[in-house]
Amino acid sequence: MRWPAKLTLILLALVLIAGGGLWFARGPLALALMDRVMARNMASNPLADLPDGLHVALCGAGSPMPDVSRGGPCTAVVAGQRLFIVDAGSGASRNLTLMSLPPARVEAILLTHFHSDHMDGLGELLMQRWASSSAAAPTPVYGPPGVETVLAGFAQAYSLDRGYRIAHHGPDVTPPAGYGATPRPFAIPDGETSLVILDEPDLKITAFRVDHDPIEPAVGYRFDYKGRSAVLSGDTTPSPVVEAQARGADLLVHEALSIDLVKRQRAAAEAAGRANLARIFGDITDYHTTPEQAAQLAERAGVKFLLLNHIVPPLPIRALEGSFLGEARGQFSGPVRVGRDGDIISLPAGSDEVRQGRRMNAQR
Repeated sequence: MRWPAKLTLILLALVLIAGGGLWFARGPLALALMDRVMARNMASNPLADLPDGLHVALCGAGSPMPDVSRGGPCTAVVAGQRLFIVDAGSGASRNLTLMSLPPARVEAILLTHFHSDHMDGLGELLMQRWASSSAAAPTPVYGPPGVETVLAGFAQAYSLDRGYRIAHHGPDVTPPAGYGATPRPFAIPDGETSLVILDEPDLKITAFRVDHDPIEPAVGYRFDYKGRSAVLSGDTTPSPVVEAQARGADLLVHEALSIDLVKRQRAAAEAAGRANLARIFGDITDYHTTPEQAAQLAERAGVKFLLLNHIVPPLPIRALEGSFLGEARGQFSGPVRVGRDGDIISLPAGSDEVRQGRRMNAQR
């Protein structure tokens, strides 16, 4: 049966009218959606949807080099309902918020070392944690010797902003005593490779030495919670200490640098007459770990899952991840993932399960 031409025109006109109505109503519709989303987010407990266990999320999977999918080094560790942050690179605070891991919930921050890319987001994170939670006490910040100097510098840099916020919002919202950070320095004893810095019935955090010469001291961290374990290497060359700490761990988060891709960067810099950059690209290959070396270490240590972070160089398209990994997948019998901001690995308590997921509200 043929469709009457007149009826077709009528239906087309109705569709155009409806579409035009939606077009002109798009603003009010967007505002209504925004109200719903904000009401849901404000009322929610962002950690409540995570099962009891250990969860490791990348709030910054990159390096000093700009990468659209990776901010500066930052790793969130959730143990039960407790939120810890390891390193605070650029964008850390904003990424945590996008990941529904609000700075207000941060219990403590742990620094691996004092390269700028691992702490250049620290001031913003401390400020957001203070102001958004009306914190009554400063944020504990753990780190090797030197953390006191770092925190004193941030306190001075943000001292004027501190005054502005107290004057504007009042001491009830921004309690003066809650501003800034309290340094919690620790020193691994001579002749030892590790030190337990927190030991509670369900949670233990261990700091261990890594090899990032000439940066000294530099450490990584191991988290143990209700029988599940995650090891974060920090910046390091392949290290027997990291391997020992990762023995039998559920998850190893290890830094990774592709020498082949960095050589391509160096060649491009030389061709452009950028001698300083060419020198830097040549220098950085001797105090990091390749994906293949990280995979070999993970295999020897018997870890269940390998998550690569501190990705060097940037990988602007995912098709480059295969070239970045090289032979790594063939050298580790478990899953390997090239980290991006928002990646989360969940280790539920009372099981051997390892769950992969994403926790990022913005498109990255």
